[in-house]
Amino acid sequence: MSHFKTLLLFTCGLLLAGSPALAQSSTSKPKVLRGPATAPLAGVAQVDLPAGFAFLNGADYRKLKKAEGEPVSGQEAGFLSPTNEDWAVVFEFANIGYVKDDDKDKLNADKLLESIKRGTAEANKVRARSGIPPIEVVGWEMPPKYHETTHNLEWAIRGTSEGHPILNYNTRLLGRKGVMEVVLIVDPDKLSATLPEFRNLLTGYSFQTGQTYAEFLPGDKVAKVGLGALVLGGAAVGAAKLGLFTWLLVFLKKGWKLVVVAFAAVATFIKNLVARIFGRRKAQPGTGT
Repeated sequence: MSHFKTLLLFTCGLLLAGSPALAQSSTSKPKVLRGPATAPLAGVAQVDLPAGFAFLNGADYRKLKKAEGEPVSGQEAGFLSPTNEDWAVVFEFANIGYVKDDDKDKLNADKLLESIKRGTAEANKVRARSGIPPIEVVGWEMPPKYHETTHNLEWAIRGTSEGHPILNYNTRLLGRKGVMEVVLIVDPDKLSATLPEFRNLLTGYSFQTGQTYAEFLPGDKVAKVGLGALVLGGAAVGAAKLGLFTWLLVFLKKGWKLVVVAFAAVATFIKNLVARIFGRRKAQPGTGT
């Protein structure tokens, strides 16, 4: 068994067994918000939580990660999941300032993908020295697409590692003072079936008054990155946030900037993760249910 698989299984074991730190005090247990409700996101936005969904706010999500020894960024805004399906969504807010969309017509998917492949090749050298299996970037599942009306940027990259699919599905919601980073965690084989529900969920997302992209004022902080940089390195802000159970890190040779490829966990793992957080029945070994 590879070193990475060992670490991943160890992380799963911690989640399923429960955290000693969380068990010490009932007041430290995560507070779960169940839909229908409005879920607050880092004091800058909110998302409508439909019936059949459960939500952890950023503070409780961060507390859970700390208790499990997972790295945190301080930018965690929320974690939600349907209670009867095997996918989840992570929200994090990067307070980097107003991202200009001047390069919206210059997003060259081929060049961006080539940069990501070069970075992956460099990272594979690091992986090899650590006994971690290499990653092969297959290509775009969906090339970067900017929606000028909503100021949303989305893209998806597909790859493989030891014959297992890897999927990185990202959405960036641009606001006046920063970017809400949204990561869909889903089994790659279930992406097409999940996307309609995920996108419908995001129609219930909104920035608070005073935080929208259209409310930018002269003198506001302007980000030092554009849309292309969000694709190449913007997700790196979220790299350490999600920990082993979600992310694999790869490095860009030029400047050693981070690019991230999400590890799409198997259905049983996601099911058990959600069970750990939201109290759902855990999957039984070998049943997938």
